[in-house]
Amino acid sequence: MGYLNTAVFISGRGSNLEALIKSCDTLSSKTKISLVISNNPKAPGLFKAEQKNIPTKIIDHHLFPDRFSFESSLLETLQNYKINFICLAGFMKILSKQFIEKWDKKIINIHPSLLPAFPGLNTHQRVLESGVKFTGCTVHFVDANIDTGPIIIQAITPVLSKDTSETLATRVLELEHKIYPIALQWLAKNKLTVINNKVLVNEKLLEDQSFLIYPTAS
Repeated sequence: MGYLNTAVFISGRGSNLEALIKSCDTLSSKTKISLVISNNPKAPGLFKAEQKNIPTKIIDHHLFPDRFSFESSLLETLQNYKINFICLAGFMKILSKQFIEKWDKKIINIHPSLLPAFPGLNTHQRVLESGVKFTGCTVHFVDANIDTGPIIIQAITPVLSKDTSETLATRVLELEHKIYPIALQWLAKNKLTVINNKVLVNEKLLEDQSFLIYPTAS
């Protein structure tokens, strides 16, 4: 894909934004975060971007009569900043099919579960209620449905008996901060190919396979 002139869409604290900014600051990075867009004028992540002298733009969907006009403003802003890639990082507004089709394979998102399991909201509570032994996070391309796009990379953590939704969220978030920058740099370095809705890594990055079972038998 080559050099990525990237916009990050946020609605809240922007913790994944921080991880992406740090990754893009390295000399080897082929990615520049040129814009942070928030639909929430009070998003703490805006301040984090401003601290790094990254331009910010508030596009509050509440101020538009419909989704079309809101997304038209998004598109115009992206064009003005010559953006060619989008990262969603806690952006709590669903984009239309028409918007996504215009940016096909140029939008990625991170979700706090091992997709396709537990898409949508209230993820960690649903994980705890289900009794699964592992959870994690997923970076994926965005398609017209919710959390169904081709999976790029995942990370896992065990679900502990003492976990609450808060402790689980904290542990998963640490993994998010590790894998989101990896996915973005893979894209910038042309290491990914999508075939039949599956993402192939065009390098021997995954040779050291390991298998993990939890809980272990005594």
